Amino acid sequence: MRADTSTLASPLDGAALFVRSWQPDGDVKAVVQLAHGMAEHSARYERFAQALTDAGYAVWIHDHRGHGETSSLPEERGYFADDHGWDTVVDDMHTVAQAAREAHPGLPLFFFGHSMGSLLGRDYVTRYGHDLAGAVFSGTGGDQGLLGRVGELVARAESRVRGRRATSRLMNSLTFGSFNKAFTPARTDFDWLSRDPDEVQRYIDDERCGEVFTAGFFADLLGGVNSLPALAGRTPVDLPVFFLSGSQDPVGGEAVRKVAGWYRDAGVRDVTLEIYPEGRHELLNDTVRDEVTERIIGWLDAHLTTKGA
Repeated sequence: MRADTSTLASPLDGAALFVRSWQPDGDVKAVVQLAHGMAEHSARYERFAQALTDAGYAVWIHDHRGHGETSSLPEERGYFADDHGWDTVVDDMHTVAQAAREAHPGLPLFFFGHSMGSLLGRDYVTRYGHDLAGAVFSGTGGDQGLLGRVGELVARAESRVRGRRATSRLMNSLTFGSFNKAFTPARTDFDWLSRDPDEVQRYIDDERCGEVFTAGFFADLLGGVNSLPALAGRTPVDLPVFFLSGSQDPVGGEAVRKVAGWYRDAGVRDVTLEIYPEGRHELLNDTVRDEVTERIIGWLDAHLTTKGA
């Protein structure tokens, strides 16, 4: 596997997006664009990239705004943008996709999003899904209902009072405060991520993970998430989609069955759902990671077509 890093300038505002790419040592049969989750970064996907490149896939991923190497300044940490943050980050993913296509012309392009990356991805495919060979959504969430709408209002109110860049321990607590309750007695505050204690510890020890984000970020994120149930109907009906979740994932879990149902009801013709018993949020870092990785690669292989070329 050959690794490379680069930066791409956003056509919206010139922001420098930090990009990692991994290439197989042999021929490339398709490209997989990854989108990471909240409060983590692209380097955490190197093991997954190794498996994908071993199977013949080139892999591209960037650090979202507010994350990793894209947020090199302290005031950028945990923050999307001053205006239209959700839409800006969705468009950033398209910028990276265009670069991946230019590097691998004529090859199918798949999308894989985890957690926040899957939420952004579900919007992304309504805009750019016609150009994709398929989309995989891991650790995604369901309809937040009234709680989601109230959360968005609280985050917007805090943004007005304290400023959009103010760190929001209130919203962090409201969003994540209940996630560990099913895993008592918990060893750490992040036991909900994985059943593998070594993986949980790696997350805790990584200074680029687990930060408390800003009020503006939460307002943007929740505004986008609250729009997702209505967006399922805008997904291209010929785009294959694959939802996977752990049954004990507090972000989605068994509720992902309902999410997959939205897409089937909207007429999307190829919808796959996989729920892993007792699995937690980060399936790629859970005790079933090898099984999950093999299943994803099998799904990608089964959907290799000229669509998106």
